[in-house]
Formats: sequence, structure tokens, C-alpha cells
Amino acid sequence: MNPGKYQVAQMEIAWLSEWESGSQEAKGRDVYHAGSGRVREEWLSRCREERALTADLMSDVASLSNLSAAARRVISNGGSAGIDGMPTTKLKEWLLANHKSLTSSLLKGEYLPQLVRGVEIPKPNGGKRQLGIPTVVDRLVQQAIHQVLEKRYDRTFSDHSYGFRQGRGCHPCIKQAGEYVSQGYRHIVDIDLAKFFDEVNHNRMLWLLSRRIGDKRLVKLIGRFLRSGMMQDGLTSQRIKGTPQGSPFTPPTQKVTLLIFPSQPPFCLYAMVNNNGIISH
Repeated sequence: MNPGKYQVAQMEIAWLSEWESGSQEAKGRDVYHAGSGRVREEWLSRCREERALTADLMSDVASLSNLSAAARRVISNGGSAGIDGMPTTKLKEWLLANHKSLTSSLLKGEYLPQLVRGVEIPKPNGGKRQLGIPTVVDRLVQQAIHQVLEKRYDRTFSDHSYGFRQGRGCHPCIKQAGEYVSQGYRHIVDIDLAKFFDEVNHNRMLWLLSRRIGDKRLVKLIGRFLRSGMMQDGLTSQRIKGTPQGSPFTPPTQKVTLLIFPSQPPFCLYAMVNNNGIISH
């Protein structure tokens, strides 16, 4: 195997630290050869091990306990109905009647997402943000996937990343920035990457996920969600790029995408508003 062909693996490697028990943790220094800058074969071997250990990850997604927890979360979040008009208040009843067929379609790799309902909302500083509202059942499946992926990915993110993470948010991010200032840093560079998540390459996103997820059914289903069409004003359009905005898929897909950013001190990354602060002397 030629490790040079995996140079693009730099998108995910700086903070890979969550591996199954018994495996050595992967640190940033483990990834590249100091001289050539090529990806180490040891790290690629750990990726292969991780894929082998996640070859049946869809079973975790489709388990009744996970689906039930996902349903409770979707119902709690509320929100508008998708194109089928089904409200979140009907989800519990639907799951009780259909959980067996839903589980079967997920395990067989046959689940097909429906179109999302396109909605535009005003931005605080002008302009509009495009949202895609999935059906309630699609939100259930997305939330079930989110819960499984979050367990595997969250601890791989930098300690300096604050957006979309449990127990974190803008206030801890601001506090950390204040600590940098107290250490003598005086300049803050505030970076806003306009429409960054609208331009995400689907193939690159799926490649990134497939480095650690061995279950092809799950990666394929995520691809279906990413590419599901949007219905707005009676017209249907096909999405060919970008990650979902306004669904349970927003946090996991955007957090994984943000692995392309270096996040070493002094750095504060807050994905919720797409603003990144680099603090320097």
C-alpha cells in the first residue's frame, strides 16, 4: 500500500483518539512521518481495525432501544412537519406500529428517505438561510444515526472545538478566548466562511466517514440523506452538494466536516455560527 495516496486523510487525523478498548490511542504525532509528511502505515492499520469493528454498526442504529431514544428526542424537539404533513405528536404511535418494518428496511439497506421541505428563514444580518425540513420519520432515522455516530466521533474532536457538542457552546468558547487574552494574546482574527456548509462535497464527506465506518449500509444511507431532493414552492430540486441545515443530521455532518480545520491553541472553533476565532500576540 502506498501511504502517499492517503494524503487527503489529513482532513480527519489530527484528533483521532477514540478507538475500541484494547487498541492504542491514535495521537496527532502518530499520523505523519516527520520527514516525508506521508501518512504512517500504523495509522492506516488502525483505520482498518476500526472499520472491521464497525462492520455491523447499522444494528446499533436499528436497535429498538436506540430508535425509541431517537423518537423521544424528535418528539421533544418538536418542529414543523415535512412534506407528508405528519406532526411529531404522531411519531410514538407510528413507531409502535411500524418499528419492525423500519428495523428490517434499515438492516437490509433498503430505507429510502423522502424529499425534504424547503423553507427559507431570515438571517439576523440580512439575507435568508435555506433550511430543509425532513419528514418526522426521516428525522427519527437521522437522530438514531446521530446518536450512534456521536458516541464514536465526539471524543475525536479537538478540545478547542465548541459547536454542536454536549456540555459546550458559545459561553465556554468565550471563556476560553478570555483565558487566551489573560495569557498575553491581544489580537483576535474572526473568520466567517460564507456558505461553507452549503458547498461541502458529498463524495469527500462520505469518504471521510468511510475511513472509520465499516458498515457500507450506513455510509450508503447517509449518502442518500445528503442527496435527498428538496421540494419548495411546488418544485423539486436535487441536492448535489452541502450538508443538511435544520435536521438532526446537521450536527454530525458539520462536525465531521470541520475536522479539516486545525484546532490547536490558541484557537476557538464554534461551528454553530460558522465563526472561528484565532487569537495571537
